[in-house]
Amino acid sequence: MKDLTFAEFLDKKPLYYKKIDHERVHVAYRMLKPHIDRPKTVHVVGTNGKGSTGRMISHLAYQEAGSREQGASLSVGHFSSPHILKFNERIWMNGSDASDEVLEAAHQKLFAILGEKMSHALSYFEYTTLLAFVVFENCDLMVLEAGLGGEFDATNVCDKELSVITPIGIDHQAFLGDSIEEIAATKIRSIQSGGKVLIAPQPYEEVVEVAAQIAEKKGVEFFLSKQKVETREQLEYVAFEKSWSSYLVDNAMVALQALDILNIPYDIEAFRTLELFGRFYPLTKNIRIDVGHNPLAAKAIVGAMEPDTVLIYNSLDDKDYEEVLRTLKPKVKRVEIIRIDSQRATTVKDIEAALEKVGLPYSDFQNSMEDDQHYLVFGSFYTVEAFLKKLKVKS
Repeated sequence: MKDLTFAEFLDKKPLYYKKIDHERVHVAYRMLKPHIDRPKTVHVVGTNGKGSTGRMISHLAYQEAGSREQGASLSVGHFSSPHILKFNERIWMNGSDASDEVLEAAHQKLFAILGEKMSHALSYFEYTTLLAFVVFENCDLMVLEAGLGGEFDATNVCDKELSVITPIGIDHQAFLGDSIEEIAATKIRSIQSGGKVLIAPQPYEEVVEVAAQIAEKKGVEFFLSKQKVETREQLEYVAFEKSWSSYLVDNAMVALQALDILNIPYDIEAFRTLELFGRFYPLTKNIRIDVGHNPLAAKAIVGAMEPDTVLIYNSLDDKDYEEVLRTLKPKVKRVEIIRIDSQRATTVKDIEAALEKVGLPYSDFQNSMEDDQHYLVFGSFYTVEAFLKKLKVKS
């Protein structure tokens, strides 16, 4: 095991676990902590918008540093998950995905500190979270995207200066709770006692109420997202040029406020150089790809979809795919089901049953598209990955 490369080591770890020892990663972090520095840290927690909001914070902080006089720099790292085509996408630093060489060096250091037994015991996500800490140890700012949870998430092991709570919806009930209040509490209890928390616009009022209660108990400085008219108007110009959906403008407003709270300067014009691959992203003039996978994500993009869009779709089995399809139906002409490679994928038969119930015509995806049709690839990271591989798009 000790002679394995990083790629070989990760390949031996399963992606999913029926049960996880939540204390284990805290033990591992206590072993690692004396050997690395912790940058100023932002923890991004929620159901939707975590990846784009975190990358916006990271990109603007880094771009502002790059625009200063020579010698004044700010090093920024962003940890996100999952990836679409290559693991390196999860660990972004100073404008680029981490190289294989950087990841390998960090793996060798982390493995040596933790030892073979602990390194092997940690889950895929736990190990890669700690790996990001090693990669980012010399950064000035580290932005961490939580996985499916919050309170018990591996990203919650370290202290943080600011927690950003993105829109929270009904998802992952088996792990987080059955009601929106339970789900919100599980995620928001991750906020740092005595720290700061920023609450993004929420689809459920109960989330704000839960957040306020937890923040008061923990003595946290509480910020609600503010919509400045002048800033919104400036962002709308950028959004038009970049073909952003309105939800990305909302996320950008939150990212700017997060930087204000942290007293990190920025230039809104830097958004023009930001690429949010997989977030209602225009792959071509008539094909958009979006890694969204739940009803909340569907509601966020349906307004921006073209009428009579062909939906290329599949879903993981724990998602409310019937509600997703029902939400997108007003803009969908037909659905093409694409096969995905995941042990969590729902069956084609179940997808077909949902389509029949919703009343949408469907067929199998044949890897052929027409120039006069609008297409949306949607359903999960796996759906987008399967589509890009069929198109032979490389990372």
